[in-house]
Amino acid sequence: MELKKIGFGGGCHWCTEAVFQALKGVTKVAQGYIKSTGNEHYFSEAVIVSYDPMVILLKDLIEIHLHTHKSTANHSFRKKYRSAIYYFEEADKNDIEHHLDQQQQNFNAPIITKTLPFLEFSPSRQELLDYYIKNPEKPFCKKYIHPKLEFLRNKYATSMK
Repeated sequence: MELKKIGFGGGCHWCTEAVFQALKGVTKVAQGYIKSTGNEHYFSEAVIVSYDPMVILLKDLIEIHLHTHKSTANHSFRKKYRSAIYYFEEADKNDIEHHLDQQQQNFNAPIITKTLPFLEFSPSRQELLDYYIKNPEKPFCKKYIHPKLEFLRNKYATSMK
């Protein structure tokens, strides 16, 4: 089994972590902050997803990501919650952009999610890791994470663990 890695940022990394931890084929989700290059050289909340492409496809991971955060909203917290997909291999860049273009038809507004090269990762503090798994009954989880997981159960049930 050859695992691949991809980074996702968009909303709170607690939410993003919980979404990807729930998927078959995802072997690890590292929660923290990612920075890229150019205008995106600052750290923003994100996760690194290690996955088995024989179990879950990159296009499915991208589709799920776009539907589980505000991928069309350029709100005031975008520096903290950059909507992005970070590639580790240059060969993945075109695939990501192709999948983003294909997904646009499923949205009424333009997708603002950027395709960016991964530059650096800074992990979250230990007590924040696996936040949903450790705290499913906390108000934040009930308000923000439960609806995302319910969406997954309704639309992607066969992809869930």
